[in-house]
Amino acid sequence: MALFNPHELRASLAPNARLLGLDPGSRTIGLALSDVSLMLASPFATVKRDKLGKVADALAKIVRAQDVGGIVTGLPLSLDGSFGPAARAAQDWTEALSDRLGVPACAWDERLSSSAVNRFLISDMDMTRKRRAEVVDKMAAAYTLQSYLDATRETI
Repeated sequence: MALFNPHELRASLAPNARLLGLDPGSRTIGLALSDVSLMLASPFATVKRDKLGKVADALAKIVRAQDVGGIVTGLPLSLDGSFGPAARAAQDWTEALSDRLGVPACAWDERLSSSAVNRFLISDMDMTRKRRAEVVDKMAAAYTLQSYLDATRETI
């Protein structure tokens, strides 16, 4: 399944369907879920980064249980906004995952999401390094998904 553009993905959702945000890292994938009104993203969980089939199996359970109608994956663009090898790999991975799950997906700019979340966890939450490591991936997924929700929300 080809990747949707951001506005097409939102328009394709069934009523009350949620979006699943993914922040794929080298060891774990952070997960976030939107509410059914597509206004708010919340950190949800993490899954171990593994072969695509294993990741798809784990995510398929979440997609069914949480009534997910689409996926938004973080796209690691270069700081200047250019599309490098990491962004291409993320886009290919997202497309393959979308095919496996049978759920439409798009890739969304995630530049500095982990950095912003880490700054927040250190300065505002005063979290230890160990505790930050436990939550940073799912919070980065929520940060990216919230950015997507805000940018694609229809204004009245």
